[in-house]
Amino acid sequence: MATMNTATLPLSAHQSARRDIQTISLIGLAHGTSHFFHMLLPPLFPVFMKEFGLSYSELGLLVTVFFVISGIGQAMSGFLVDRTGARPILFLALSCFVLASIAAGTAQGFNGLLLAAALAGLGNAPFHPVDFTILNKRVSQSRLGHAFSVHGISGNLGWALAPVLLISVHQATGQWRYAYVATALWALLVIGLLAFQRDAIDDRQGEWSHEKAGAAKAPVDEHPMAFLKLPSVWLCFSFFFFTTAALTAIQSFASPALSTMYGLSLASTAFVVTGYMLAGAAGMVLGGFLVARSQNLERNIAGAMTAAAALLALTATGWLPGSLAVVAAATAGFGTGLAGPSRDMLIKRAAPPGATGRVYGTVYSGLDTGFAVAAPIFGALMDRGWTSGVFWGAALSLLMGIGAASLVRRA
Repeated sequence: MATMNTATLPLSAHQSARRDIQTISLIGLAHGTSHFFHMLLPPLFPVFMKEFGLSYSELGLLVTVFFVISGIGQAMSGFLVDRTGARPILFLALSCFVLASIAAGTAQGFNGLLLAAALAGLGNAPFHPVDFTILNKRVSQSRLGHAFSVHGISGNLGWALAPVLLISVHQATGQWRYAYVATALWALLVIGLLAFQRDAIDDRQGEWSHEKAGAAKAPVDEHPMAFLKLPSVWLCFSFFFFTTAALTAIQSFASPALSTMYGLSLASTAFVVTGYMLAGAAGMVLGGFLVARSQNLERNIAGAMTAAAALLALTATGWLPGSLAVVAAATAGFGTGLAGPSRDMLIKRAAPPGATGRVYGTVYSGLDTGFAVAAPIFGALMDRGWTSGVFWGAALSLLMGIGAASLVRRA
């Protein structure tokens, strides 16, 4: 008996690690795909301006439509995930990305692009409630910080890959529409892989991480909307709103702004978003270990994002040589990435047991709201020639986000 128990313990630990890694990897792939489709349209904005005669403000409106639909849908889908489960909704969301690619590739003007943005926003809506429900249910408590790190890294890699794929296919074929054939095929490939490994993302198996840790369960008679009374939930929402406003500036307008400010070609600034996201992914790798060793999440966030804000403000001054300005703007992503795992753990602490889907849906709708509100504002700045405002505004938004995070502990 003693020999058998000793032999089975390492096997049990091995099985647990293998299951965790499989789930984390598949959810990372799904999350990266959702972020990839955030960028379904922005990398080809210069093409649409030439092809359809659109302004920066109109392009900003496309981003707004995406994130208004995503934000409303995200808050609602959190309740749906808590009630029906996450896995079926994940497959519906990915199917919307296929339809969005078809709409973008066949667009004949602004209205066609608007339809593509709406479909992509609908697909994006459930991802954070779905992802974090599956991770919190299936991943061991000891690996949850690293799960959040991988989740954030995959999102940044999705953002980084989208401009590379879309621009590369467009340049290789001379036809921007072929780029959307590639995005549709990517979504179909991910659907096929997740369907093949569907048992690893089944949230009906496993326990809530709160319950694993021995936390008390939420009262069964508590109203489903009771979590909305928690100040920490709304502070986390505000944190996402401000930090995403900064991200909007970089994703949608950093390339043309750098081109105008520093006299660089669009070809040399086109991949600043990719650089920003890759730097962010590197920051998240380190951030995952930082979460495991530090309990002061607000301090982690403040230090990392202050450094990022300083780099963006330096870019806004126009004092740097052109090539160095591109590097500074891209490197700022490292600071925001470093703060990412601490941010996700901060939200987990704010979520009552059994309400993870609802809390993540509500809090992450701050991300969508930030995109929706900031995109037309930064687009209007570009139309008026205030290109440095893109970077000043991004830096200020990060500082506002730090303020919101610092209040969460007190709340």
